[in-house]
Amino acid sequence: MTHTREPVLQDDPVPTTIRDQFPILHRGDGDPLVYLDNAATTQKPQAVLDAITTYYTTVNSNVGRGYHTLGLTATDRYEDARETVRAAIGAARADEIVFAASCTAATNLLAETIGRRLVGPGDQVVITGMEHNSNLLPWRRLCETTGAELVVVPVGADGRVAEADFAAAMGERVRIAAIAHVSNVLGTVNPVADMVARAREYGVVTVVDGAQAVAHREVDVTALGVDFYTFSAHKMYGPMGIGVLYGKWDLLGDLPPHHVGGGTVKAVSHAEPVRYVGVPARLEAGTPNVAGAIGLAAAFDFLRDLDRDRVRAHDAMLTRAVVDAVDDLDAVRVVGDPGKDPCGIVSLVVDGIHPYDVGSHLDAHGIAVRCGVHCASTFLDSMDMVGTVRLSFAIYNTVDEIERVRAALRTVRPGFWTAEHPNTRFL
Repeated sequence: MTHTREPVLQDDPVPTTIRDQFPILHRGDGDPLVYLDNAATTQKPQAVLDAITTYYTTVNSNVGRGYHTLGLTATDRYEDARETVRAAIGAARADEIVFAASCTAATNLLAETIGRRLVGPGDQVVITGMEHNSNLLPWRRLCETTGAELVVVPVGADGRVAEADFAAAMGERVRIAAIAHVSNVLGTVNPVADMVARAREYGVVTVVDGAQAVAHREVDVTALGVDFYTFSAHKMYGPMGIGVLYGKWDLLGDLPPHHVGGGTVKAVSHAEPVRYVGVPARLEAGTPNVAGAIGLAAAFDFLRDLDRDRVRAHDAMLTRAVVDAVDDLDAVRVVGDPGKDPCGIVSLVVDGIHPYDVGSHLDAHGIAVRCGVHCASTFLDSMDMVGTVRLSFAIYNTVDEIERVRAALRTVRPGFWTAEHPNTRFL
């Protein structure tokens, strides 16, 4: 007898007309695209695309150097973008916002500046076991080159870092704690404010990777109490190639330049000591990504107009829909507990089938997901998994799309990877 199932009916807090603002979702080449790889990068609304195009067609000029109308206007737009970011994340002042090429670039900047200032032989840097490589490798390299110790707080069977385990890792030797706000594999939300407060008891500098948080919930860096916070625009409906480093002024304002070059100096000669300008310009050497910063500001404006409570409710609705959709698919398992505090990510495994075969099958049905280790192989190792199939949501995703995923999963079968390379994976 064929099993029939009625999907749970749920009212979407975000109107489906929001999809009309994303040109790529209406390509006109067959079935509509089901794009569920938003943790890797989100699609861009017309408002962001227009902001970038308008800059290049009406204002384009280098910033901070020219005293002509275009140069001054471009500089104003660039600094306006900085102020927009400041207001959006609750920073105290605009010069606590540094534009970088990405979240990864911002973390490397910190490891090579304040990291080398604070960390020496015998010291410790604490991370969690769920970190993306971008919040693992810079700190590991710092420890390897300074003689410090990298301490990894384990992740429990539920996919969460126990606060007691994090507290136990704090101590007099710890100089820096680097924490993911949200896991890019399971969507687990760490209790950042509590973790930061515990670190502060030991004078530990805190760095939070917010790459997966900013698109899904309000982030107030002042309320969190974090010393540094990093994120990328392209995971929150903005353009690629631009990210943000927030830092408390008493720490950020004293950082040495990471890269040096144009725009970083007050005076320079061939022999005398170089006199550098202040932060943030001291940390933004060379020509910045002005259009990227403007696009990032437009993305924050887009998110502001959405109503973040509705965004969170939308994430919760889609998470419930996935859990419900696969509940009676015997071979499909949800990893962790994404429904506990939904943040736009659900990871699945299909027993007996390599994640790459699952991803390929879904792609053949017009469904884009991410399959593998998600640049977090150490986390997957700790769970004894080759990889997962990750569904990650944006505000344009719908319950109907989840039903298309369910239908495709019912027909997935072992393929090339399962047969020929069952344990192979790429980073």
